[in-house]
Amino acid sequence: MHKVSIVTISFNQAEYLQEAIESVLQQDYPDIEYIVVDPGSRDGSREIIERYRSRISRIVYEPDLGPADGLNHGFRYATGTVYAYLNADDLLLPGAVSSAAGMLENSDLAVVYGDGYFIDGDDKVLRRCFSSNFSARRYALGAAMIMQQSSFWRADWHRKVGGFKLENRTCWDGEFFFQVALAGGKFRHVPQYWSCFRIHGDSITGSGRVTAEYNAYQRKMFAPHLERHGRLLPLHRAAARLMKHVENPRILACKLAERVFGAPSLPKPRLS
Repeated sequence: MHKVSIVTISFNQAEYLQEAIESVLQQDYPDIEYIVVDPGSRDGSREIIERYRSRISRIVYEPDLGPADGLNHGFRYATGTVYAYLNADDLLLPGAVSSAAGMLENSDLAVVYGDGYFIDGDDKVLRRCFSSNFSARRYALGAAMIMQQSSFWRADWHRKVGGFKLENRTCWDGEFFFQVALAGGKFRHVPQYWSCFRIHGDSITGSGRVTAEYNAYQRKMFAPHLERHGRLLPLHRAAARLMKHVENPRILACKLAERVFGAPSLPKPRLS
């Protein structure tokens, strides 16, 4: 059985932090190492963390250079064979760790990942979030997506590619998966709902404050891998995006169901 090391990075997200912590601690998997990193919150987050000290494997109060650096700090203390991370405003769904660890048991997969839900600041489901089949080529063409909150990967692959890039302040998870794929790692998408990604005014996605930086970094990251497409690049992009939808009709069916019946509701985690 794998030991699963989960890192939560926390910085001034006290409003949602307790739910995030509880969503990890309430998992039914028996061997979870939980590491919480806080570089200097001043909104009451550390008081929340301290209430859970006896149930958290390690608390890291170290200054860092941003989220990627904070995650690297946390994983530096990890002793598990499988890694995952959860932001302080997101949630794991019940059974997620057991399902992911089971998929990685006795396999040569580097990364397994599932689907999930977008939720708002009040835990209301906005819509489903679907991951897709992943490869370096598809990702560079804008036709692949992994829901980070629903992703789990082997520790040896984390060390092989050197963890997260400090200079990447917007899509460090996507670059990490891209590097694993380029190095030959195998990926598997599991069509199960494993997490919730919270969209709110103070989140990176919700605020939109780093959109330009994100797009610039993506262009820089993919440029060497797209040059060979030359003038056919728009055609290859369109073909890859079409294939993404054709090979997974479940996504279309679920989106149509949401239009008719609305988004599902989720039970809130019990708070200690």
